[in-house]
Amino acid sequence: MESYQINSISQAHQSVGLPAPRHPLVSVVNTADFKPTFDFRGIKVINNLYQITLKQLGCGNLLYGKNSYDYEEGTLVFTAPGQVTVFEGEMPTADETNKGWILAFHPDLIRKSNLADKMSQYTFFSYEVNEALHLSEEELGTIEDLLDKIVKEYSQNLDKHSQNLIISNIELLLDYCTRFYDRQFYTRANLNLDFISKFERLLKKYYSTEVLYEKGLPNVKYLASELNFSSSYLSDLLKKETGKTAQEHIHLFVIEKAKNKLLNSKNSISEIGYSLGFEYPQHFSNLFKSKTGMSPSEYRSLN
Repeated sequence: MESYQINSISQAHQSVGLPAPRHPLVSVVNTADFKPTFDFRGIKVINNLYQITLKQLGCGNLLYGKNSYDYEEGTLVFTAPGQVTVFEGEMPTADETNKGWILAFHPDLIRKSNLADKMSQYTFFSYEVNEALHLSEEELGTIEDLLDKIVKEYSQNLDKHSQNLIISNIELLLDYCTRFYDRQFYTRANLNLDFISKFERLLKKYYSTEVLYEKGLPNVKYLASELNFSSSYLSDLLKKETGKTAQEHIHLFVIEKAKNKLLNSKNSISEIGYSLGFEYPQHFSNLFKSKTGMSPSEYRSLN
């Protein structure tokens, strides 16, 4: 598949037929103004910018990772540098894109700021596109008020305060998105509990099939994929509902199985470690001690 890399705000503008940006590192654009310079359908686009999109395209599907997503009004999608998208379907007309906008900024904009260190906290940049943020009208108004402030800052004569104010407004926007995602997790609580049950059943199934011997110790990426989630979204969902990440749930599950095997079998510590999917017995012993405060042999001898 043909690929196309976007490495700058100027290049991003040029690729969709927009005039040169007013700021070299940040831009807010309306999708209604797009006049693509070439047909993006079936092309792997590697975007090396941070991007927040509201209803990016009005028709057709966007393939993002392994999922296909049909955009809805009031939906925000977050992409980090290096992520890949492929657009499929007919290219939309201006009328079909008139409600969308994109905030894009280059990593260099925030590189020397506190926000650069904080970006890893915004885990929604690692979500799959089908895990998008669905906004209420009021929430969308909050986000768009901040966008207006960002545009105002880079549209006037830049001074020594401009960059800090732009970055501060981007950070505030992302903090609001974090709040809105918390609301979305809360309002989907019943659905989330269903997914948690599926996660637990999947863990049990993992240890009753040949998958254990093929893949070894269960990992978050595999379990998330089986549930059609990204690793980050699954961990955040579990954290919101249970207080523990996906990795912590896996470790607790494995430790409980280990305890049962230690007390109800005469297998050696090494044999138990291998049966749980550990490649090296020492890794099993280290994890067990870190979670229980004692080694497997000490635990066995106390019971």
